[in-house]
Amino acid sequence: MKLHTINTGFFKLDGGAMFGVVPKTIWQKTNPADNNNLCTWAMRCLLIEDGNRLILVDTGIGNKQNEKFFSHYFLHGNDTLDSSLKSIGFSKDDITDVFLTHLHFDHCGGSIVRDGDKLVPAFKNATFWSNEAHWDWAVYPNEREKASFLKENITPIKESGQLKFIETQDGVSFTEHIKIRFMHGHTDAMMLPQIQYKDKTLVYCADLLPSVGHLPLPYVMSYDTRPLETLKEKKAFLEEAQINNYVLYFEHDSINECCTLEMTEKGIRAAETFNLNEL
Repeated sequence: MKLHTINTGFFKLDGGAMFGVVPKTIWQKTNPADNNNLCTWAMRCLLIEDGNRLILVDTGIGNKQNEKFFSHYFLHGNDTLDSSLKSIGFSKDDITDVFLTHLHFDHCGGSIVRDGDKLVPAFKNATFWSNEAHWDWAVYPNEREKASFLKENITPIKESGQLKFIETQDGVSFTEHIKIRFMHGHTDAMMLPQIQYKDKTLVYCADLLPSVGHLPLPYVMSYDTRPLETLKEKKAFLEEAQINNYVLYFEHDSINECCTLEMTEKGIRAAETFNLNEL
């Protein structure tokens, strides 16, 4: 098995929204904001070579939306999904599985591209993986999350015939080396891959823990639909991860790809931060 970081660029989101009830005077120490109160975030995907499968976890924001849409998010940086795949000798056509942690636009937008007037899968040879509970949640969205679930990112996956569902059961196996954790605080039935790699346990944190700056328990995003559930999920996960020396892989941290954990007088915090290729 081999793991590869797939960077797809950076975007900006409101710092207050990203840190919820935590005051700016505190969170800006780790995530400084610009004059518009916007912080920079990564869209860091993960490529897994597992036997004869090439699994891509999340796909970034994509490029098919209009100029008005992108003007809200200030996309920047030189990395793209295509260039990151190419840098390690792969293309979209090589991907056998696209694993979508959840269907918010910054996690699944790169799954679908425009082909003339049509919207088609960007990965023509891949199976797309979601779960039925989250799919239904996204297809029939609540008013609070509606702006994050874009039909043009979701409907074409189903129409392509390439969609399959994972059983919504915590700890279900995806491959011999990958198990799935389910989280329900950020959005319903978000999936976190837990991967056995080089005698380590690595967890792709998605939006349970967007960054190192979100390790303190009260640092919960305003985007979360059930913030108290997120708080419970974070606490239980961080305790387990610290005791068992898990490696955390961050999708949105603009600086840190991975970290291990330690217990401090302030609670569980990052012990070491490092890039995936340093494992």
